[in-house]
Amino acid sequence: MDNDEEEFDQLVCVTAVLMHHYYLTFIHKEPCMNSTQTRHKWLIEILGGNVSRCFNMFRMNSDVFLRLCTGLEDNYGLKSSRRTCGAEMLGMFLYILGQSVGNQSTMERFQHSGETVSRYFDKVLDSVCRMFVDLIKPLDPDFITTPKEISEDSRYMPYFKDCIGAIDGVHIPTSISPEDQIPFIGRKVTPTQNVMVVCSAHDARVFQTTITNPAFNFPNPPPGKYYLVDAGYPELCGYLGPYKGERYHLPEFRRGSQPMGYKELFNYKHSSLRSVIECTFGVWKNTWKILRSMPSYPFKKQVKIVIATMALHNYIRRYSQNNDHFDEMTDEPSHSISEHIASHEESYETIGSTTQDIIILKDGIAASLMEAQQ
Repeated sequence: MDNDEEEFDQLVCVTAVLMHHYYLTFIHKEPCMNSTQTRHKWLIEILGGNVSRCFNMFRMNSDVFLRLCTGLEDNYGLKSSRRTCGAEMLGMFLYILGQSVGNQSTMERFQHSGETVSRYFDKVLDSVCRMFVDLIKPLDPDFITTPKEISEDSRYMPYFKDCIGAIDGVHIPTSISPEDQIPFIGRKVTPTQNVMVVCSAHDARVFQTTITNPAFNFPNPPPGKYYLVDAGYPELCGYLGPYKGERYHLPEFRRGSQPMGYKELFNYKHSSLRSVIECTFGVWKNTWKILRSMPSYPFKKQVKIVIATMALHNYIRRYSQNNDHFDEMTDEPSHSISEHIASHEESYETIGSTTQDIIILKDGIAASLMEAQQ
């Protein structure tokens, strides 16, 4: 009997332990997201705190953040849920783009489940892409005024007074399954999106299609105006490139002698003015770190992320009263000039006959620059 009682007591003890374990595991669960610095509380602290904290977390100042949130809610379909406001959704979205963090980090920071983080990210992404249509277009569609970067700089004024901008391309890493990578691999060896600003791909045929097809709504220059382009583009009226076969890139002049002759002088000034787009690429890629290492989202979502970051870049430039933090990004070396040069070594033949007007314009500017030098 004693043995039976002892075995019974042991069975009762084991049963009690199992029941306690079952209770803790399946009935009385310890909450995973139980930080005291919860969701909206942390967001309010960042928005109301030091300017640097807000910029470091969301890549913009608090006044721009709040204005952006209001604009997305009023005009582009962003809606608060029963438990999460639009500002918190936007905060998660900007945190992921700016810090290049995954779901786990965002879950911990905002105390939401992974499914919630993904769902809200997609909602804000769609809203910002709708905003893109209104932001990625010239503020002066008729190009009446000369950009202040030219009008207020004696190096370029009056020689380039009719320049309305620059066109160039940049490669953004993309995450593609091995069996689908071939169309995305170029000189970079790794798969990339080839993003054209203002055009869609660095190819003369695509360039020609883009500027002539009304469906693309490309802001072609009006008569007498032009974009600056590099030597890889065809010489067409309204698209002013450098003299081919001469020194062009700024590092070539820094390593060697000063410009010799009117062609090199023109190329030097042309390259110097066109470098503004290289600085823009640098600021854009340094601000939104997700562009350096794209997560393995579906490719269409990766494209939308590139579009959204461009829209956000223009939004900050347009509405930020103080761009000190934003401008400091220009000095970071992630988008070097040498990287840019390497991506544009190939040249494309002109489609059709070379436009004589653009050659006459180029020669006239070069002559004026030489005359000013004497």
